[in-house]
Parts: sequence; structure tokens; C-alpha cells
Amino acid sequence: MARVKTLVITGYGTNCENESAHAAKLAGSDETEIVFFSDIQAGRVQIDRYNFLIFPGGFLDGDDLGAAQAAALRWRHAKTASGGSILNQLKRFFEAGGAILGICNGFQLLVKLGMLPAAAGEYFTRQLSLSNNDSARFEDRWITLKANPESPCIFTKGLDMLDMPVRHGEGKIVPKDDAVLESVIAANLVALQYAHPDSGAPTQEYPYNPNGSPYAIAGLTDPSGRILGLMPHPEAFNHPTNHPDWTRAARPTLGVTLLENGVRHLKSSL
Repeated sequence: MARVKTLVITGYGTNCENESAHAAKLAGSDETEIVFFSDIQAGRVQIDRYNFLIFPGGFLDGDDLGAAQAAALRWRHAKTASGGSILNQLKRFFEAGGAILGICNGFQLLVKLGMLPAAAGEYFTRQLSLSNNDSARFEDRWITLKANPESPCIFTKGLDMLDMPVRHGEGKIVPKDDAVLESVIAANLVALQYAHPDSGAPTQEYPYNPNGSPYAIAGLTDPSGRILGLMPHPEAFNHPTNHPDWTRAARPTLGVTLLENGVRHLKSSL
């Protein structure tokens, strides 16, 4: 059985790295390290020595529209101290079977890099973006999610309904055009949708859909199923008492379950 080595990237305003590392450890990661992007650039850390990569949420580059674009340009063009390409390290990591989880701003980064949704296998080509919530304000609340059972996503396998907190101001999916959205839906790359807590059905209704994303998209995967990006924060639901209804309702599925699925896949397949 393979050992899962998790790399949690921090720096440039990211502030959810400790929660993310804690969730990875709870999920069964054998080794978990929090590393600054500058450590990768300096050559002290190599991405392709790990098999689970987490891009956490937080205030990446100021948490403004375009912030993830700044980070994506850094990932695309930055060189290590020895002149090597950081992007090539990321590509080798993925080609070797590694799994990637992007949360909130980390999701935005994966979208700007073109790693998601990679419809028709077109990786590192921008196909969509994220924009301001329809409410034009920061949304901070618990929401309900429905997992797509037809999705190839390794993180959502066997899951149905989940509760998680959201905390974002720019979480609305904006596809390049209707054809991109249709291809994403047809390929079941929509891994998670915002759902009405009473019916369990995907919804456009505010506040259950906190940002107005079309098709109630809360999380996307790629054709391999080894990349998941989502706006809600699974790492922030790492114990039953995190949930506001923990004393009154049956225990809902922990957000850490997403990471457990990823760890389980890596242990059995690498």
C-alpha cells in the first residue's frame, strides 16, 4: 500500500493551510507538510515528491477578482533557483497519478491555471472563470451540497448529501461560452451542486445557492477524477461539533470525508 504524502501550499495571503493540513492528517495522510510557494521557488521543496496536493483557501493575493490570475501567472512562469520550471513539476506530479484538491481561492487558482474543468482533456487551457456572487456581497454560512453519483471524481465517490460552510465573495462559475458549460455537464465534471436542504435537489435559489452559479455548480472535477475544486470549505468541517446543529440533528457527513476518499484512492492505486 502506497504512503500518502500531502503538500499544502501556503503564502501570498492564504490562511486556511493549518485547517487543511489537519484535515489531511485526519483523513489518513501519512506525511503532511505545509510549504510556502517561495520554498518551491527556492528549490527547497519539489512538488513531484508528493502524491496529494492541496491548494487551500484564504485571502490569496488579496482575495480580489484577478487574485487567482496573479497566482496562476506565478505558477505558469516562475522558475526555481536552478532554473527549472515549477509548472513542469506540477505536470509531472499529475502525470504520475497525484491527486489535487483546491478549496475556495485554491479552486479559483485551478480554474485560472486551466487544470479545471479540462473538458475534452484540454488541460492548462482556460475554459471558465469565477466572478462576483449575485448578491454582490461576501457570503458566510453553512450550505447543503449534493454529490453527482455519475462523476468520475475520486473525492466524492459514494457520497450523497453533505453540509459545509462557505465564505467567499467571488464564487459564481462563468463559463467561456454555452458550449463549455454543456460539455462540462455532459461529461459529468460537475462533482458537487448546491442543494435545497429540505428537498435535496440542486437549486438556484438564494441563499441555498450562495453565489448564483449556473447548474448550481459548487465543485468541479477533471476527466481523470483526480482533481477537485470547490468553493465550500471541507477542511472547516473536521469534527461533528463544527456544525451549528450538532446538538439538535443527526450527525451529517464530515467534510473530511472528501479527503478520506482521496487518500483511500491514493493508497490503493499508487
